[in-house]
Amino acid sequence: MKPLKKLLLIALNLAFIAVVCWFLWQMAREYIANPWTRDGQVRGHVIQIAPRVSGMVTRIAVIDNQFVHAGDLLFEIDREPFEIVVAQASSQLERARIGSRASEIEYERLRDILRKDPGAASQKDLNRREANYLQSLAQIDVAAENLRAANLNLGYTQVHAPVDGYVSNVDFQIGTQAVANSPILALVDSNSFWVFGYFRESEIGRFSIGDPARVTLMAYPDTPLQGQVESLGWGIAPADGNTGAKLLPSIKPVFQWIRLAQRIPVRIKLEDVPPEVELRFGLTASVMVMTAP
Repeated sequence: MKPLKKLLLIALNLAFIAVVCWFLWQMAREYIANPWTRDGQVRGHVIQIAPRVSGMVTRIAVIDNQFVHAGDLLFEIDREPFEIVVAQASSQLERARIGSRASEIEYERLRDILRKDPGAASQKDLNRREANYLQSLAQIDVAAENLRAANLNLGYTQVHAPVDGYVSNVDFQIGTQAVANSPILALVDSNSFWVFGYFRESEIGRFSIGDPARVTLMAYPDTPLQGQVESLGWGIAPADGNTGAKLLPSIKPVFQWIRLAQRIPVRIKLEDVPPEVELRFGLTASVMVMTAP
């Protein structure tokens, strides 16, 4: 090989190596200059759906992982027992009104008699009938509230979605006995997703609330998401210091020459998520806070 060609080949190889090194340096520089973590997760609000009344499930209007809008029917509880209670409460209210009307007539009749002839009856009798009439009015109020409560419970037999989201854990069937205030399925709020990045405690002093962040999901490695630091955690559960059997602190031995930094949760608010990216609770994420100029 001629010396000139050899020198040209060496120069090209050196140029190629220089370009590769430059790109590697730029990539490494980004990770050195900006705090980052691969320990991140997508989080969101998970609402535990529980009926407000007990009864047998007669209808299930959704399937597992279905998207629902706020107000959509999720499931229904047997209405018949509650319809009976409504009918009974309505009858009690009607009886209370009839009884009150009778008490009112008796009170007004005796009052008119005493006005015409004060000696025809005693004031004590008039006071007693007035008290009966006032008591009957109170009974109407009680009966009306009972009817209102019965109608509310009847309405509670239909359980609707409180927010837009995805139904999860539909692990029951028609005929299941639902118990009031006991969760029967979950609803993942589709408008509540954020990312938790767990940063080493030695790095949280390098950024602050409002700093821009870049989130890369393992499910969508080629579509980085933009966000910003929304908040930094103020506490984590201690690994040691639990109370022992004799009410003394239980301290685990540690090696003094090994000090592992604690992880602090940093909440990242996502901005303008592309439509092709479907956020799901629990997805793995890498987070970089862009602090370098």
